Amino acid sequence: MRPVTELPIDPERAVIHEQGWQSWSPSTGYSPGSPPHRPATDVRRIGAWRAESLPAPEVYRGEGLIAIDPGDGGPVHVIASADPVNSVPAIDVSIAGSTAVVSAGGDVVIRKDSGPDGIQGALARWADDVAASLGLPAPRPAPTIWCSWYQYFTKVTESNVDSNLALMGSLPIDVVQVDDGYQAEIGDWLIPSPDFTDVPALFARILDSGRRAGIWTAPFLVGAKSVVAAEHPDWLVRNYDGSPVSAGHNWNQDLYALDSTHPGAAEYLSTVYRTFRGWGIDFHKIDFIYAGALFGKRYADIDPIAAYRDALRLIRDAIGADAYLLGCGAPQLPSIGLVDAMRVSPDIAPTYLPPDGDISMPGQWGAALNGVSRAFQHGRFWVNDPDCIVARPGIERREEWAAHVSRFGGLRGSSDGLDQLDDWGMETTHRLLSEPIPRHFIPS
Repeated sequence: MRPVTELPIDPERAVIHEQGWQSWSPSTGYSPGSPPHRPATDVRRIGAWRAESLPAPEVYRGEGLIAIDPGDGGPVHVIASADPVNSVPAIDVSIAGSTAVVSAGGDVVIRKDSGPDGIQGALARWADDVAASLGLPAPRPAPTIWCSWYQYFTKVTESNVDSNLALMGSLPIDVVQVDDGYQAEIGDWLIPSPDFTDVPALFARILDSGRRAGIWTAPFLVGAKSVVAAEHPDWLVRNYDGSPVSAGHNWNQDLYALDSTHPGAAEYLSTVYRTFRGWGIDFHKIDFIYAGALFGKRYADIDPIAAYRDALRLIRDAIGADAYLLGCGAPQLPSIGLVDAMRVSPDIAPTYLPPDGDISMPGQWGAALNGVSRAFQHGRFWVNDPDCIVARPGIERREEWAAHVSRFGGLRGSSDGLDQLDDWGMETTHRLLSEPIPRHFIPS
């Protein structure tokens, strides 16, 4: 880290905006002296923060982007990577009395913005300039979806999908997306679980219903129990001592990172997504994709962010230009220009507060916090996905969540078992799926 600048602030009124590394990393504003959110465990650090570093507890850290409203009527300072899609330096702010001291781990630029709407307005104007410099087209509007996850989780069955397909009736659902649980193991995307007898036939039934077919994958994760891990250990990103890089722990197993620069692994990914394309699938939610940017030794000697961006291009080539690509658990800045929509928050959950108070874990608190803080990205880099509508009885504060989706939801998806919705839940789901989506949530 090297010094960048020092700014005078009013410590009673100033706000520091942290931009988290990936979808689930907390992104929000802090008053000087308020403690920033940090991971509860090393496993969460790998799976929800930037794995290779942990900021000191007394600093505020943005990954490639931070903003400071000095609170004294002066301009908002946006400190950002000089090349945000290819280089994401850590940017730290420490408070020394009435001064904000900024340091960074790479090349950054400083913008002074005196325009309207405070930090969010300043970030929106920064994002406009980034999008213009990259020649990004306006993001394609997102289809509406029904997703199996928040009702059935990994216990979803083929019959669950069929039963909901039969109940969709007049709901304005474009895509039926089968989430985690159809596959035998993490990494074995073409091997079905015992609860799915004929996955291609299921997608054929979805298409025959007049709706589009969608699927979930975690393309850069390899579970320790998978066939891929057993048969192709050379496809894993390695530490320099030869051990596989940890991508976290979930699904009751250790997780590893797929080395997408290895020719065999690259061909495997291409085969998986070309196969899905042949099944008629044209909506893809790719999840846990932070694993594609983990540090480690790869077959090709390239930077992890470059490897990640190349891997997203590989997936795009396989699914086709017209398919819709939703990133999740995704490094934010390195994904610019490569996905149609982006999850901007941790998962929603039936409960308001996350387990153990870890704001990167599923819960409405963190999901809403990030959705508000990253509203400036919508319509500039991609369509913002705040996560699914969950409106059935038993969802804590379901009215508040529906209001958040209505205000900040660019991609709209229902994830209730449709037979579990009461009258309010059905009416709310229909309304949220039908609402027009503004081009931007934060004006330029």
